[in-house]
Parts: sequence; C-alpha cells; structure tokens
Amino acid sequence: MLTALEQGVRGGKWFRLIDKVFSELCLFAAARQVLANRGAAGVDHVLVDDFNARLSTELRKLPESLRDGTYRPQVIRRVEIPKPGSKELRPLGIPTVHDRVVQAALVKVLEPTFEAEFAEHSYGFRPGRSCRDALRRVDGLIKAGYTHVVDADVKTLLRFDSA
Repeated sequence: MLTALEQGVRGGKWFRLIDKVFSELCLFAAARQVLANRGAAGVDHVLVDDFNARLSTELRKLPESLRDGTYRPQVIRRVEIPKPGSKELRPLGIPTVHDRVVQAALVKVLEPTFEAEFAEHSYGFRPGRSCRDALRRVDGLIKAGYTHVVDADVKTLLRFDSA
C-alpha cells in the first residue's frame, strides 16, 4: 500500500487517494480483515458468513459504486451492551458488513498516509499504541522530574472573506 501511496505524490502533496481505496487489492485485504473479525450483522441483517459466500460478487460491485459516487453507507444498528464491572449499559453502533469493508479499506489507505505526520507522543487511536503506552510515558516523565501536564485540543478557526 505504501508504494501505491508514494506514487500518488506530486510535489509532496497528495492529489488522489480514493482510487487506492477502491482498488481490488485494497478491498480484498479489507474484506479479509472484516471476515476474520467476525462481528454481528448490521441493519441489513447480512451476516459475515453470508457476505463471505458472495465475496467475489460483492467485491466486483463495491469498487464500481465507490468509483462512480453511488456508494452510500447504511444506517448504523444501535444496541446496548453491558459495561464491564457495572450494571450500566453503553450504546454500540454496528455497521453493515459492506460498510465495515469500506471503513477498513479507508483505514488501510489513510492510516499510513497520515500516521507518519502525527506527533511521536500522541497515543489516542494510533496503531500499535495503547493507554498503557501513554501511562508508561507519563510515568517516565514524572520519574525524570517533570511536574506539569498540558492537555490541549487545538481547533482551527477559518475566516472566509467575501472578496
């Protein structure tokens, strides 16, 4: 995937990523990942095994709908699951298998594209990083004598002039 992404750079700027998402190889790898994870059916009631039984047909139709802009994700099926160690419930959204395949394909393209640009000490929702890694980093900083913590969310405000 990285080779394909490197070929998509002109002058250091990305000009097209969607064609990498709907490539046959990317969608097949994404489908294998979704099928291996199993999971429940979405609002369309299509099970992972049903999708797998029609895999070649599904993977022929999906790139076309992504390419021509007719692909539309389905509504998320909402269920409530118990919170571990509690009697409380938490909401969980279950996408359809089709949508999970597209999401996985998007991650396969976008993650390596942007991962290289993220700050080294950023841990949230990063591959190969966890809360424990962040806690180890904080522990190391405390042991090194650091005493202050800064947590910031940066929001960029855009101003459009009507010129």
